[in-house]
Amino acid sequence: MSSKTNRDEAKFNQAALDYHKAEPKGKIEVIPSKPHSSQRDLSLAYSPGVAVPCMEIHNKPETVYDYTGKGNLVAVISNGTAVLGLGDIGAEASKPVMEGKGLLFKIFADINVFDIEINEKDPEKFIQIVKGIAPTFGGINLEDIKAPEAFYIEQKLKEELDIPLMHDDQHGTAIISAAALINSLQIANKKIEDVKMVVNGAGAAAIACTNLYISLGLKRENILMCDSKGVINHKRENLTPEKIDFVAKTDIDTLEDAVKGSDVFVGLSKGNVMTAEMLSSMNENPIVFALANPDPEIAYDLAIATRKDVIMATGRSDFPNQVNNVLGFPYIFRGALDVQAKGINEEMKLAAVHAIADLAKEPVPEAVILAYNLKSLQFGREYFIPKPFDNRLITKVSCAVAKAAIESGIARKTIADFNEYENQLLDRMGRDEKLVRMMQNRAKANPKRITLGNAEEYNVLKAAQILYEEGIAHPILLGDKKYIKEQMERFGIQLDLPIVDPSDDDQKENRKKYRETLWKLRQRKGMNEYKAKRYVRQRDYFGPLMLKHGDTDGLIVGFSKNYTSVLRPVLEVIEKDKGVDKVAAMMMILSEKKPIFFADTSINQNPTAEDLVNIAKMAEFTVKSFAIEPRIAMLGFENFAAISETSKKVAKAVNILHEKYPKMVVDGEIQPDFAMNADHLSDYPFSKLGTTPANTFIFPNLESANLSYKIIRGMKVAQVIGPILMGLKQPVHVLQMRSSVDEIVNLATVAVLDAQRREAKK
Repeated sequence: MSSKTNRDEAKFNQAALDYHKAEPKGKIEVIPSKPHSSQRDLSLAYSPGVAVPCMEIHNKPETVYDYTGKGNLVAVISNGTAVLGLGDIGAEASKPVMEGKGLLFKIFADINVFDIEINEKDPEKFIQIVKGIAPTFGGINLEDIKAPEAFYIEQKLKEELDIPLMHDDQHGTAIISAAALINSLQIANKKIEDVKMVVNGAGAAAIACTNLYISLGLKRENILMCDSKGVINHKRENLTPEKIDFVAKTDIDTLEDAVKGSDVFVGLSKGNVMTAEMLSSMNENPIVFALANPDPEIAYDLAIATRKDVIMATGRSDFPNQVNNVLGFPYIFRGALDVQAKGINEEMKLAAVHAIADLAKEPVPEAVILAYNLKSLQFGREYFIPKPFDNRLITKVSCAVAKAAIESGIARKTIADFNEYENQLLDRMGRDEKLVRMMQNRAKANPKRITLGNAEEYNVLKAAQILYEEGIAHPILLGDKKYIKEQMERFGIQLDLPIVDPSDDDQKENRKKYRETLWKLRQRKGMNEYKAKRYVRQRDYFGPLMLKHGDTDGLIVGFSKNYTSVLRPVLEVIEKDKGVDKVAAMMMILSEKKPIFFADTSINQNPTAEDLVNIAKMAEFTVKSFAIEPRIAMLGFENFAAISETSKKVAKAVNILHEKYPKMVVDGEIQPDFAMNADHLSDYPFSKLGTTPANTFIFPNLESANLSYKIIRGMKVAQVIGPILMGLKQPVHVLQMRSSVDEIVNLATVAVLDAQRREAKK
């Protein structure tokens, strides 16, 4: 292993430790869901008021779902005997993984989780402990329990408990890979009852996968299962009961011989056990699921180079068709919880399989395509499993599972209107933490050079480290080279990144080039050549001139200076986009609800009606670039009254927008609380907003916009990204003073996406 690889691994390891150690420590927390600010609130929450629901539940046990959070609470339980690829590391050491699983439940399906690590390896004792705590939960996700005990534990608990329970290591992979199998067979033009399959691996996941494939129609006699000793055949002895079910009557002993003439290879074992020669020996249109991580059973690039007709999936996100359990378990539990199912049966699992398979065949929304920075995405060899960031999963899979639970008689509660249920699921997932992940994923697909001003600052250096190590951008550090290096040494930040010091000797040619450009731009606006020569030694001018000359793809400035003073050189060097009269700025607010956008927050102090029209149009374009359909509210302190001068100005802007851009979803003047509330909007049936709340807000003046977002930022109730500059020909964005590391990373990500969009446009 090279020294660079060792250094990179050490950096990543330290970053992982820092991530988990940062306050609050860990990855999940418990927060109150009811008011608790007054004495009355507390008396209702606890004594004496809490006695009332206690007695209701005592008299009618089923009402526990009405008066507590049980119906949206899952336990992630492990004894730490088979943690990831780390093996038996113990219950306590498994806690970071269980917390991580809890995080995935929450962000993908809005399910609350308690992670529970049980220090007990005896299956019978483990079962008794889980049974004892089960009344707390609406569902139980068993995790990282070694085979063969995992089979017995799950089976016994399913028999004795009446809540949804699933060992995800078994069934999660089974469900996703089964969906992939259905679709890959369609691409290969083969029928499941005819194909010959080799399964390499005989652990919990392999057994569950194969059993599920059989329920889809795969014939048992067409399966050869292999473990570390070779093919499980009639000559083998001392097999576990689970392996005995897959004993084949054959003299074939090795994996190499087993794959000859096979149609499907499913790897749930270890990396690089399948050779190019073995792949070549398979039938036409071979289906290969190489699911070992981090190294697949056969490398994706090798498989594609060996067989042009191979239809392949892996467990990795950097190749097409990732078999990722997150496509299944959050939504399976979501559907099961919402009908208060007594378990998770085969009908529910098969419903999830078909929902996932069918989703991959539907036209892919632009938001998903943008998330992966692709030009197009359609069903075929490189796309037969939905992408994890596909927001349709929660409705498609959850609804299918809920329906199957109802129809199979395992549900305590029915759903009368599934259209309404879909809307409830979408509302539940209004909190859009996914947007930042989507943006970063797009950035990673085609990272750009982003110059960071004020690179001597710790927050900027730390952000540069994250951008570089995560592959989001190619950072360039702009500032005093000597001081930057001193700060890097002081803070222990090791980065092999270009450092651009405007005063350094190595920038002599650039200073000359930039000086000529600056003087030509400003010579009729009060700047002489001497001033231009002096200004190019200042980073506030040097950065924009780098961008002007194509020496960087995007620019992030600010952090330690007044916004106006940093913005002035940018506007003097970078031209406005075609048709733009005035540049404006927008903030992206990521709260507990869907993302919302504020404009203009930083530049135009008292815009005219015509200015507001231009700001609204730029905002519409920018919001669409994030794959979000803008619904624009032109704000005022009156609702469709136009009495005050400010309201008249806004109303005039709205009239112009309605006349010039009739397809634009925009209306006002309207108060922000009304624009965000469906019930309030219903009072104005004439409005183009209808009853769907606005997500983009155009303020009547700078003060109202700037103060509004700064209150939100100061309260720390939402993640704030921006200001995002709108209307310039090239990507420049200005940081707020003392921006956090996350704020810098997020704004730099926006700059990468901005640069990508402009490149694609060219």
